Amino acid sequence: MSKKKLTLKQQKFADEYIITGNIYQSAVNAGYSKAYARGNASKLMENVSIKTYIDDRLEEIKTEKIADQQEVMEYLASVLRGQITDEVLMVVGDGDFGSNVEKHEKRSDTSDRTKAAELIGKRYTMWTEKQQVENITPTFVEDVPEDD
Repeated sequence: MSKKKLTLKQQKFADEYIITGNIYQSAVNAGYSKAYARGNASKLMENVSIKTYIDDRLEEIKTEKIADQQEVMEYLASVLRGQITDEVLMVVGDGDFGSNVEKHEKRSDTSDRTKAAELIGKRYTMWTEKQQVENITPTFVEDVPEDD
């Protein structure tokens, strides 16, 4: 199935709809008249090309905004290695009115690095007890007396 090219107005409508979620307002913002938007805006959503464009854009946005497994693991590894810094406030001076508060960068502390190591270890099941389970076929013994 070939994709039909959207007009600029249709693309503007689709982009506005992604932002507002309101069909009528999106049509007006895209340049359609209020009269047209009131009676026909829902027809724009039935247009296969517009619907496909919206679905594709939403998938792109979702992909850009959500961290995948690789990104999470890279972040945890950088915390573990102390490559991530945090901003801390420090009082510089003797504590009198002449003291200043300054921002300083500090490397991730040991507890943060340990937590990152634990999370990575859980991901790779490094601390899970592994048990070898053999396939055993049960044997049934009929040892119930017949007179019972």
